[in-house]
Amino acid sequence: MEALNELLKENLKPIVNKIDTDAYYPKEILQLLGDHGYFHSGLLPYEETVRREVKVVEEISKFCMTTGFNVWCHLAALTYVRHTSNKAFQSRLLPELEQGHTIAGTGLSNPMKHYADLEPIHLDAESVHGGYMLSGTLPAVSNLRDGHWFGAVAKVHDDKRIMVFINCNDEDIDRKEKKAYLGLNGSATYACRLDQLFIPDDQVLAEDADAFISSVRPYFLVYQIPLGFGVIQASLRSIDMAKKKQGGCNDYLPIQSEDLEKPLEKMQHSLEQLFKDQKSLEWNDLLPIRRDAAYEAINAAHTAMVHVGGPGYMHNSAPSRRLREAYFLINLTPTIRHLEKMIELNKEPVLQY
Repeated sequence: MEALNELLKENLKPIVNKIDTDAYYPKEILQLLGDHGYFHSGLLPYEETVRREVKVVEEISKFCMTTGFNVWCHLAALTYVRHTSNKAFQSRLLPELEQGHTIAGTGLSNPMKHYADLEPIHLDAESVHGGYMLSGTLPAVSNLRDGHWFGAVAKVHDDKRIMVFINCNDEDIDRKEKKAYLGLNGSATYACRLDQLFIPDDQVLAEDADAFISSVRPYFLVYQIPLGFGVIQASLRSIDMAKKKQGGCNDYLPIQSEDLEKPLEKMQHSLEQLFKDQKSLEWNDLLPIRRDAAYEAINAAHTAMVHVGGPGYMHNSAPSRRLREAYFLINLTPTIRHLEKMIELNKEPVLQY
């Protein structure tokens, strides 16, 4: 990760404030990562590819979690294309996605909530000659700019849902950018309304979305966990940098960096063990790590604000940005409420650490 760190110092660090305060979308960073092979699956076993990509998201999120989130969106979309049985579409688009020449988002917030019995599917699909006609609205799809793609699930009837890949340039998609969030306004997030959008058969990723989502959702989740890890580590750096200020009085504060390091190390160890012990990642085992990464990110960001003091209260300060980033993690699907419900209702044993 040393080479990646240097790449980010040179190219991402100078634009972090622009991303945060001006809602600047860092497309060039995603393209740069693709150019340098950080999305390339190559000849590695699939779980090793995912493991490496998790580390990439973590490293990026130390600098800027908005950019880390955009990379998560792209990796989630990559996961869908990597797993589809539509080999013609896969062979056409996967190289473009892995090279960063084509960028994509997820569009799966609604389906993930649907499969947890939280809301109905928002898109309807009608089977027509050569494909499907889609209509409906997705309230928020991130990592979208002109020419980008995103995955989506649509309901054909009560017993059938399909998963498709959509190019957001289609004239039958009405996009409205959403930039009134507390943070992450550089994430290129749009409300997308589809009005009789024709999706040809060759853009259908799965005719059985229920089974397909079950197979890809562990990767959807695992790429989110390092967002929290990155924020925690950056917050720890802020705490340590403030240690000697005002005569070292921070030593008297009740929470110190070592108190935050221990839970981080436990979460990192647990995730590493899953990669070592399992042939494929399991959704149930990842849920508590994802939940705790969000809680610990909030705790670390809050503690950094306390340790840094007045300078952290400035609008453009890194600690205040991380506080807003951390609160995004509890609202990112699966939200903290969603996670707590699934963990509580889960009849399968979950990993304890």
